[in-house]
Amino acid sequence: MELDESQQSDPSIMGLDESQQSDPLVVIRNGKEIILQAFNWESHKHDWWINLDTKVPDIAKSGFTTAWLPPVCQSLAPEGYLPQNLYSLNSSYGSEDLLKALLNKMKQYKVRAMADIVINHRVGTTQGHGGMYNRYDGIPMSWDEHAITSCTGGRGNKSTGDNFNGVPNIDHTQSFVRKDLIDWMRWLRSSVGFQDFRFDFAKGYASKYVKEYIEGAKPIFAVGEYWDTCNYKGSNLDYNQDSHRQRIINWIDGAGQLSTAFDFTTKAILQEAVKGEFWRLRDSKGKPPGVLGWWPSRAVTFIDNHDTGSTQAHWPFPSRHVMEGYAYILTHPGIPSVFYDHFYEWDNSMHDQIVKLIAIRRNQGIHSRSSIRILEAQPNLYAATIDEKVSMKIGDGSWCPAEKEWTLATTGHRYAVWQK
Repeated sequence: MELDESQQSDPSIMGLDESQQSDPLVVIRNGKEIILQAFNWESHKHDWWINLDTKVPDIAKSGFTTAWLPPVCQSLAPEGYLPQNLYSLNSSYGSEDLLKALLNKMKQYKVRAMADIVINHRVGTTQGHGGMYNRYDGIPMSWDEHAITSCTGGRGNKSTGDNFNGVPNIDHTQSFVRKDLIDWMRWLRSSVGFQDFRFDFAKGYASKYVKEYIEGAKPIFAVGEYWDTCNYKGSNLDYNQDSHRQRIINWIDGAGQLSTAFDFTTKAILQEAVKGEFWRLRDSKGKPPGVLGWWPSRAVTFIDNHDTGSTQAHWPFPSRHVMEGYAYILTHPGIPSVFYDHFYEWDNSMHDQIVKLIAIRRNQGIHSRSSIRILEAQPNLYAATIDEKVSMKIGDGSWCPAEKEWTLATTGHRYAVWQK
């Protein structure tokens, strides 16, 4: 399943001029990414590009390789997820000039900028077929109703994925639509200054189109939001989430293995495990139970995002256990992502604890395909050794590695990490 398991990180890419780099697998193979989600649901109220500009030095120093920014285009909703004119970079987060200044600063500090690619749906400017706003007269990419799926009131084909209700959904089967979208993504890469892509609502259209978009626009790194419902018995999360992680893996395969995906399986299991059910963190084969247990180089692990946490709080991680969550994802294989709120808004000590965990990960050379031995998975204790270089425990059960050569590297509320 994993094409690149046997390849160790290639040191030759570290000094690569990333504006020239066009193979989307180079960074995935290297496996050293650490992502910051650099916004929350309220960010549009706070001169966001100016705010982030002041934080770039700290983001770089903390060890993040890429920062995911909110959608940058003009949108009917201030958060950016109801885009209309994709070529207008004046948004509620700030002006085009402020955005470009921020991207420039990120480049100076060698933090890549990740664009939020919202291309499942688009709000029209003009009423068309059926009286719906499904025409785009007067703005760039001035599509007509044939660009919109028949299931959401357009004259295009049926959707190749789930519908995002209440707004025209883009018909990706149309070659003129795909050409326009690739041109736009190339513009984000070459003219605006983004390097990485995050595909919003990736369930909304077939993943083969994501493959085409990545091949056409050549982001350095890509991640898809394939957010699917887990397996439950009543309100209890099933122990076995294999079918859930398999659906995410099928999406990655459909995208030509060129994109990673958010590991919603790990989030679901980890936030139940920390409540005293750590047995959940070892699957029936002795491996981690999320996408990171099956395809770690494509699994972007996270604790919360602007939907699950923030003021939306659709599915929040238990707040008293957030650091246990980070102790898990920042020591484990996969590609960890840290949420803005936890890093900058909760309290200073959390920022510093996360920085320590990132430093241990980097200093010990832990990467997305690092080996893992799970040593304990009891109700009140989970312990594992990663690459035989880092050991960790979470939960209130007591544990420490047996051999003398281990030294305590960091500790906090219900977690501890050792290194050799």
